[in-house]
Amino acid sequence: MKHLFFIPLLLCFFSTASAQVKFISSGRIEFEKRVNQFSFYDKEDDEAPWVIEMKKTFPKMVNEVYYLDFNEQKSVYKLGKENTDVKYMWGRKPSETDVTVQDVQNNQILVQRDIFEQTYLVKDSLRNYEWKISNETRTIAGFECRKAVTKICDSVYIVAFYTDEITVSSGPESFGGLPGMILGLAVPRLQITWFATKVELKEPSETMLNPKQKGKTVTWQAYEKDLNKAMKDWGKYGAKVMWTSLL
Repeated sequence: MKHLFFIPLLLCFFSTASAQVKFISSGRIEFEKRVNQFSFYDKEDDEAPWVIEMKKTFPKMVNEVYYLDFNEQKSVYKLGKENTDVKYMWGRKPSETDVTVQDVQNNQILVQRDIFEQTYLVKDSLRNYEWKISNETRTIAGFECRKAVTKICDSVYIVAFYTDEITVSSGPESFGGLPGMILGLAVPRLQITWFATKVELKEPSETMLNPKQKGKTVTWQAYEKDLNKAMKDWGKYGAKVMWTSLL
């Protein structure tokens, strides 16, 4: 009789636990991106008169809102709200036409980027990041996320926090390749962060997932080669611009 009484209790426990787990495959994520504009200049420049004047004119920190619409096949990442109250330093203002489409189903990425006077359309395979996943966790927008780390350009560390409760392997900018959705991202060397502030459970329309894109069509390799050529004489500042352009 004791066993017969215990079995319904177990069934009740497992059904309750199962009901608490959320598995999401479509929706909209709102991200806040924060950038330290002064981080693009080195400490040795701090005493230069033009740097002193610049820091009086422009705010140190700027933030923007981005949206990532997604379903099981695709994700689309773009600027959501232009921050009209902010003064941007030269080359730092985000472009409303920059759009990143990650086609998870077909392993393809389409990235439209305005780099100074040139509009590029990077068309290539999804990027294959070598992530190292740790046991460290944090809660972002109500989801428990696990930490993962990778590198770009051989030496620039990327820290991500992803949740497997959102089953689509994607994230802000061109990042993905983890067993779930990236809700937090940081590039400590550039002092840039992206953190989800809201997750809405709504199915994106076909129009939202298939935005019109244009530009000089290139692969990641050709895009990086063009950037290297344009910024070869820009020193440390050029290297940081390059890194941000490759995110």
